[in-house]
Amino acid sequence: MARTPSSDDDIFDLRLARSAPDLWPMLDALYGARADYAAFRDRLLKAMRKAWADRAPDLKRLDLQRDLEPDWFQRPDMAGYVFYIDRFAGTLPKVLEKLDYLQDLGVNYVHFMPCLKPRPGDSDGGYSVMDYRAINPAYGTMADFEAVTAELRKRGISVCIDLVLNHTAKEHAWAKKAAKGDATYQDYYLMFDTPDLPKRYEETLVEVFPDNAPGNFTHYPDFGKWVWTTFNEHQWDLNWANPQVFLEIAEIMLFLANRGVDVLRLDAVAFMWKRMGTRCQSEPEVHMLLQALRAVCRIACPAVIHLEEAIVAPAEMLPYLGRGRHDGKEGNLAYHNSLMVQFWSSLATRDTRLMTHVMGTHFPDRLTNATYATYIRCHDDIGWAVTDEDAAALNLSGPAHRAFLSDFYDGTFPGSFARGALFQVNPATGDKRISGSFAALAGLERAEATGDVAGAELAVQRILMGHALIAAWGGIPLIYMGDELALLNDHGYLDVPEHAHDSRWIHRPRMDWAVAETRHAGLTHASRVWLGLRHILARRRATAALHAAHPIRVVACESAQVFAFRRDAPTGTLLCLFNFAESWAHVPEAWARAQGATRLWDELSNHPVETHHGNIVLPPYARVWLA
Repeated sequence: MARTPSSDDDIFDLRLARSAPDLWPMLDALYGARADYAAFRDRLLKAMRKAWADRAPDLKRLDLQRDLEPDWFQRPDMAGYVFYIDRFAGTLPKVLEKLDYLQDLGVNYVHFMPCLKPRPGDSDGGYSVMDYRAINPAYGTMADFEAVTAELRKRGISVCIDLVLNHTAKEHAWAKKAAKGDATYQDYYLMFDTPDLPKRYEETLVEVFPDNAPGNFTHYPDFGKWVWTTFNEHQWDLNWANPQVFLEIAEIMLFLANRGVDVLRLDAVAFMWKRMGTRCQSEPEVHMLLQALRAVCRIACPAVIHLEEAIVAPAEMLPYLGRGRHDGKEGNLAYHNSLMVQFWSSLATRDTRLMTHVMGTHFPDRLTNATYATYIRCHDDIGWAVTDEDAAALNLSGPAHRAFLSDFYDGTFPGSFARGALFQVNPATGDKRISGSFAALAGLERAEATGDVAGAELAVQRILMGHALIAAWGGIPLIYMGDELALLNDHGYLDVPEHAHDSRWIHRPRMDWAVAETRHAGLTHASRVWLGLRHILARRRATAALHAAHPIRVVACESAQVFAFRRDAPTGTLLCLFNFAESWAHVPEAWARAQGATRLWDELSNHPVETHHGNIVLPPYARVWLA
C-alpha cells in the first residue's frame, strides 16, 4: 500500500518527483558535460530541501492552496497595481497605511518596482543590484519587507518584485571579488583578456542604450579585462554557462520566496545566453534555464510564479510562456507588449485593422498554465514594435508608420492630442521611442493646458477604454501608479540631475495623495477616471467569461474604428467591442448575434444594449462586453 504524505519531507519528495522531469533534463543538457556537474546537482538539491524546511507554515499552507487551485492567477478577480515604493508611500512601513486605498480600487496584486539594494548613484532605476538579499535602505529593511508581505498575504494581496537575471551591479560582492582577480568569481561574469572576442561579438549585437551607454563591452585597465556590459557600464552580464551562477540565483530566488514574494518578475531574461554570430537574445538555452528555474520554485515554493520580462516581437515573446517542449513549464506570466503598442497605434490612426491583424494572427487563443500581464502604460518607454511585415499586410510602410507614431505621441504631428517626450532617438535606424503618462499621451494634459473641455472629456474616455481593454483581454491587468487618477507628466524630472538625462522619469511622478482623497466625489477628471476604473475591475470580477483559460478570438468588424474579440466560455460567448475614434460607430446587430452575443447584455455596464435600425451604436471611445 502506498503511504500518504505524513511530513514535510514526504511533501517535498512528492513535489520533487513531480517536477524533476522539468528540471534535471534541462540542467543535464546545459551543464552535464562539466566535471563539477554532480557536485552542482547535489548542492542544488540540498538548497531546495533547506529552503523548503525553512519555509514558514503560512507560506506552506499557501503552497498547498495554490497547488490545489493552479489557475489562481488566471481568474478574473485578479487585478494588479505597479508602483515605486518611494513615489507611492515613501517607505515600506508606510505602504501598510495605503492598503485600504488599493483594496478600495479592487487590487489584489502589487508589484513593488525595484526594491532590492541598488548600487549608489545611477542604478538604472534600481535594476543595477548590488545585494539581492537586502532591501534598498531608502525603503526600509528586509524585516520591514517581511512585515509588509505578511500583512498583504492576510488581505489576499500577492506581491511581485524584480529579480534581475542578466547582470549585477559592478559593486556586487561577486563583482568586487572578480575585479580583485579572483578567478572563481571572474567566471561568474563574461570577461575577456583582449578585445578580440568582444569585437567579434559586437558585429551582430544591438545597442540597448546607444545614447548613454554605447557598445556592449567595457574595458577596465585596473584589472586588465574587457567585461560584457549589455545595458550600462555598471551592469556586468552574468555567465549563465557557469552552473554556479544558476545555483546562486536559484538560492536567491528561494530566499526571496521565503520572505513572502508571490511573483518573481525575472528581468532582462532575453539576454541571458550568449552565442557568437547572433544578437545574443532569446537563444534556446534561455528557455532551458527559465524552465529549470521555474521547476526549482515548483519543488520548493510552489505558491510562487514567474513573470518573464521580454519586450520583444510576438514570435519571440510567446516562447517565454512556454512553447514546444517547454509548453506549460516556463513562465506563468509575460507582458503583452503587442496589445499595448497596438492600443496606441489604433488610437492615433482611429483605425484598428493593423491591431486586428497583429492580435489575430500572431497569438494563440489560449496558453497552457500561463497568461499575459496586460497593460497600457508602465515605468518604461514605448518602443513601436510594429514589424515591416505586419505593416505591409495593411499596405503600410513600417518605418513610416513607426515614425508617425513617435511624432504623434511626442505631440509634434499636426492635430495630435498627445504630449509625450522622445526617448533614445537613434538616427541610424530611425528608432524614436516615447515617454509619457497615460493621461498625457491620451490627451488630457494638452486639453487641460488649453482649456479644451471637450478634448478633456475625450481623453477621459480614452483612458477608461484602455483599462476596459486590458481588463477584458484575459490575464492580469496591471494598473500603473497614478493612471487610476489620470496623473499628468512630471516635467520636474529635468531639475533632478540623476534623472534629467532619462525622459522616462516624466511618467514616474510621485503619488498625489491630495488628489486621491477626492477620488469618490466624481467632480474631477481624476475622480471620474478612478471611479470608472474601479467599476471596470468590479465588473471584471463578476464576469466569469474573462477567466484567462477561456479562448480569445479576434474578429474583424465591418467598422475599421472598432476593435472586436470574443471570449468563448463554456457558458457562452462574450463579444468585446472598443471604438477607437472620437466619432460614433455602428455595428450591425446581426453581425454581433452571429458572433455569439445573443442576449445583447453589456456585462461592463451591467445593462441591456438597445439597437437602432438594426445597429449597435457606439459613442466615441465606447467599450462594451456583450453577452
